[in-house]
Amino acid sequence: MKINHKTSLLVLSITRLFSQSDSLEVKTNKLNEIILNSTRIDLPLSQHSRTIKVIGLSDIKKSGAPNVVTLLQQVSGIDIRQRGVEGMQADLYIRGGSFDQTLLLVDGIKLEDAQTGHHSLNLLPPINLIERIEVLKGPAARIYGQNAFTGAVNIVTRAAGLGKNQLSAQAGSFDQYHFKSTLQTKIKKGGILGHFSYNTSNGYRHNTDFNNRNYFIKGNFETKEVSFNLIGYFSDREFGANGFYATSAATEQYEETQGSLVALSAVKKTERSIFKPRIYWRRNQDMYVYIRDNPSIYRNLHITNKAGVALDYSLFSSFGTTGIGIDFASVGISSNNLGEHSRSMTSIFAEHQFLLFEDKLDITPGIAFNSYTDFGIHFFPGIDLGYAFDNKFRVYGNIGSTYRIPTYTDLFYSDRTTSGNENLKPESALAAELGFRHTNSTYSFSAAYFIRNPENLIDYVKDREEALWVANNIQKVTTKGFELEYNHNYSLFNQPQSFRLGYTYIDDDVKGVSEYNFSRYSINSLKNHFILKSFNKWSAQDFGFKGTLSSGGVFKVAERTSGEPYSVFDINLQWSSPANKFDITLLLNNIFDEVYTETNMVPMPERNGSLRMQFSF
Repeated sequence: MKINHKTSLLVLSITRLFSQSDSLEVKTNKLNEIILNSTRIDLPLSQHSRTIKVIGLSDIKKSGAPNVVTLLQQVSGIDIRQRGVEGMQADLYIRGGSFDQTLLLVDGIKLEDAQTGHHSLNLLPPINLIERIEVLKGPAARIYGQNAFTGAVNIVTRAAGLGKNQLSAQAGSFDQYHFKSTLQTKIKKGGILGHFSYNTSNGYRHNTDFNNRNYFIKGNFETKEVSFNLIGYFSDREFGANGFYATSAATEQYEETQGSLVALSAVKKTERSIFKPRIYWRRNQDMYVYIRDNPSIYRNLHITNKAGVALDYSLFSSFGTTGIGIDFASVGISSNNLGEHSRSMTSIFAEHQFLLFEDKLDITPGIAFNSYTDFGIHFFPGIDLGYAFDNKFRVYGNIGSTYRIPTYTDLFYSDRTTSGNENLKPESALAAELGFRHTNSTYSFSAAYFIRNPENLIDYVKDREEALWVANNIQKVTTKGFELEYNHNYSLFNQPQSFRLGYTYIDDDVKGVSEYNFSRYSINSLKNHFILKSFNKWSAQDFGFKGTLSSGGVFKVAERTSGEPYSVFDINLQWSSPANKFDITLLLNNIFDEVYTETNMVPMPERNGSLRMQFSF
């Protein structure tokens, strides 16, 4: 890990700003508390007895992040491992779980892919269309079902017709060009939004070029009693995959993916209840070629479809809040490698929050019932407890069981380096968490300890380097760790400033003597993960022009169970015109030119940058 004098100067600078803030008046505005949609019961964030991180609209704008992958990499405890750049192929991990053990949702719609969790992030909405991101850490099978083994990420998109039209152009290193347009209009009882973007690059090394096109539409319509939302999304990606899969020597790989989502949801609210029905369809197509210029040597084509109906109902009474839900889905895959398969899934959820002792103590027991046509019936009980000493300090704990059935890739995939296993057993685990959070107008501090005892973890393993990767239920692995986060708001030269410190530690204890010497996924957690993030706002008049200036920096230190530790420092500079009609953003990544990999020994880009201009009207 390279930490030179520039890193020291960065930390000292932020420390100096913090020390100067003690004598300054901090200006804060009390905001309406966010009601979370990432749980079955709609509750304010302060009333939840789980570790939930909310990335709000203000945080998204301050980050300067060009996409959701970059934004989530700024959160400790979230491990996103990229192959390449711009999220062309990226995997999502939470608290040491695998990419198959985390669930992505958009507006509450579950987007897991039955083929493989490698496709979970294929349908990330454009970042300028996002209202907030809710990150639920820890087992969430009781809330969502089997894919939320170690956590879930729910992306809430912005309402159509309320924002501005936007045109954006970005150019950067490696001949990257990114164009975006978002047009919307407000109608009598709602709004309509349309978005198109095109992102292309020649790549930062041989055969890492890419083309990405996104089409997104959203419509909102409200009646006197019910509000409706319609989403249509299509993402088309083409990219060179030098060393992305198999071995690093496979330099000529190529992949194309197409993801589609159509969803219609409604919300009906009364004084005592909330009713939320949804109907949705998700399609994913994945074409992989081993030799880009000669597909006849080896080519895979997989098409998965998932169609479902979900109903959630919350009832408020003098006994507390009751939440029930049912989710029925049909899943199918057609593949020249995996074959033709299908399954039906039924999930039923129920939980109730009891409030006692003048609403200071909350107890939320719950249970989920899941039925699969190919893996039988399973139950996920759990309970959350919390105590609020006042409106600033809360302690909480939760315990629950969680579960994941094998993907079709786990079961049936076969190539020259990898073999599936039709006899795999489902994964299961018992997980617990203890935590507290303290929040006031100036700062917030939170801490959590977690432990997970899984059985039958599915991983690709081998006993010698030249052997095939084979899917197996490996030994029991106890995963435990803790998270710390500190946020501080202060004022400098009468301008708002902030910084955040986050640290996550994870320890994987493999039970028994392993017969396998190599593991591809499950036993390579992000053991030490440190994030230092700052935001600074300046008066543009001090520099001789109008508008607003701001800057942000993100310093990340990562050490995995195996491999070399590394540190990465990114910065962004933003200027906005007085009426916020015109914005210019400069992004500089990997300032210290660190040499590192995030997964599969794929080298990440050297120092690079881009310039983005955006016009709003």
